[in-house]
Amino acid sequence: MDSVSKTLMILGLLLIGASLLWHLSGGNIPIGKLPGDIKIETENTKIYFPITTGLILSLLFSLLAYLFRK
Repeated sequence: MDSVSKTLMILGLLLIGASLLWHLSGGNIPIGKLPGDIKIETENTKIYFPITTGLILSLLFSLLAYLFRK
């Protein structure tokens, strides 16, 4: 089996695992609602800066990329 097929199968399994985790938790995973995410609401404007969520997702994707390179 070539490396592209193997990578696609692993990514598919990870996606299935993440969707099962989301389903079993009832959708209550606090992505986007973490401490450090800035939310500003006024009468006419809503501004949202997901700083902590972005950092955690970046760390997770960097870790996955590192593991796939090895």
